[in-house]
Amino acid sequence: MHPCPAARAWEMAGVSGDLGGALGSWPGPGCLLQERTTAMPTLLLITLVLCLAASVLHAQGSAPEVDPSDVEVANNMETLETELHQDCGSAHHVTEMLHLLEEKLAHREKYNFTGDMIETYIFSFMTEDFGGLNLSSNVDTKPGGRDKKFKHSMNFPADLMEGVQAQGVEQRLVYIYIHSPCIFQDAHNSSVLNDDVQGAFLQSGEVVGLSHPVEIQFWHDMVLDDTNATCVFWQPGASADSTGSWSRAGCKTTHREGTVTCHCNHLTYFAVLLDPDATVSVAQLVLLTHISNIGCSLSAAATFCILLVCCFSRQQLRDNTTRIHMHLLAALLLLNTAFLLSTPLAASTKELCQVAAALLHASLLCALAWMAAEAFHLSLLLIKVYNIYVRQYLLKLCLFAWGLPTLAVVAIFIFRRETYGYYIIHTSEGYQDMTMCWLTSWSAHYATLLYAGLILLFNTVVLGRVVAILRRTQQLKRQARKDWVTVLGLTCLLGTTWGLVFFHFGTLLIAQLYIFTILNSLQGLFVCLWYVTVYYRNKMGSIISTQSR
Repeated sequence: MHPCPAARAWEMAGVSGDLGGALGSWPGPGCLLQERTTAMPTLLLITLVLCLAASVLHAQGSAPEVDPSDVEVANNMETLETELHQDCGSAHHVTEMLHLLEEKLAHREKYNFTGDMIETYIFSFMTEDFGGLNLSSNVDTKPGGRDKKFKHSMNFPADLMEGVQAQGVEQRLVYIYIHSPCIFQDAHNSSVLNDDVQGAFLQSGEVVGLSHPVEIQFWHDMVLDDTNATCVFWQPGASADSTGSWSRAGCKTTHREGTVTCHCNHLTYFAVLLDPDATVSVAQLVLLTHISNIGCSLSAAATFCILLVCCFSRQQLRDNTTRIHMHLLAALLLLNTAFLLSTPLAASTKELCQVAAALLHASLLCALAWMAAEAFHLSLLLIKVYNIYVRQYLLKLCLFAWGLPTLAVVAIFIFRRETYGYYIIHTSEGYQDMTMCWLTSWSAHYATLLYAGLILLFNTVVLGRVVAILRRTQQLKRQARKDWVTVLGLTCLLGTTWGLVFFHFGTLLIAQLYIFTILNSLQGLFVCLWYVTVYYRNKMGSIISTQSR
């Protein structure tokens, strides 16, 4: 058969090279020959177009047909995506769709799908050829975003096939990632980290009791540890109508900065379960925010008034004790002001938020340092028997309490500026989170806790010694009552209430948050009231002693 049917028809019509010569010797006018020769390019162009059309039709006729099962799976994926984008009212229907999808994927040789809320990958290999597999997403995260997705990964060990007896058989490994709270809901309506669930299974059967566990990683931007986040896997219900549950059996949890790593000895669906007692609700967060703002505002106003009065009454700043009190009040004023600015500035630019976070961090470190200076000065006054003279005493205290914390924060801000930035306070509902400017690094967070713990330990020891001395010297009940009022005042002065931060776990969390917020936001006000009470008591005592003379 001729490769081009149109050209074959052209030859059968007698259009050949000899035709021109015959026409040239044709008797009569030469107009017929001229018309035939000018029509030649048009006929050749039509011939080429017909050849091209025939080639395209031939190629389309030989193209492979689309597998109807692929179309069906794709439709199921899109339907499931649509269901997941909606609310969780039809959770049971979505679960049934997922089970149907699992059955169809298990019989597919290769099928990959990437959507907004679900991803699936199928890998085919021979049992004896499997050498391990590492799956990792490349999703960019933006701190402070609302609808962000975090990076996730799953690492399958080389001995994943150790329990499979059949050799020389093709295996299919199915991986499914789901970003939705609608499918895996237990009776307690538990929350999982970022609503992320990763699952995998073999088409040949279940995989349990692995000697080298599967490693599953979840990225996040929260403050998590073993007390509020644990790796779990999904246990389906005994029947189709029963509710499944999350279980910790066979899984170990490892926490790193911004990452939770799960090591599990089987294959199924995995997630990181958040402890509902370790998170606050939206209503509780709003109430705690109001308490903090009111307490810090009162403390800032009180400390500012006391500092203003003392600046115009320089005779009150003659002794070191009063001067140390004033430095502590100044540090508390700076701390309260920086805290009140940290939340509004979180809506500004990243650079401005980093400056606000650094200011808040520096003011906290300085306030804690001046509380330690108060404890050291108190130990010299009451515990030491002999008078001790320290040259440039107040200057050295200022270098310790103002200089060292400021120098540390400035160094961090210059060399590790990413330590400061947007800090998100999450709620148990998973939405309406609050953002403030604070530390974003786990190492800086723990270093600050260690710094505060050492200072509070020293202050608590000093306070214990003072209480012991007061108990030995008390004689009358009235005097004892005054001594306990002094102890309460010293408790606020030395900042021992900040030690409640180390009871941030378990069922004590909510109560601890309220007590911690109330006492420490009002610390500046309490110190001012204690200072005014002591000042007027001393003034009245001096007046009475003068009149008695």
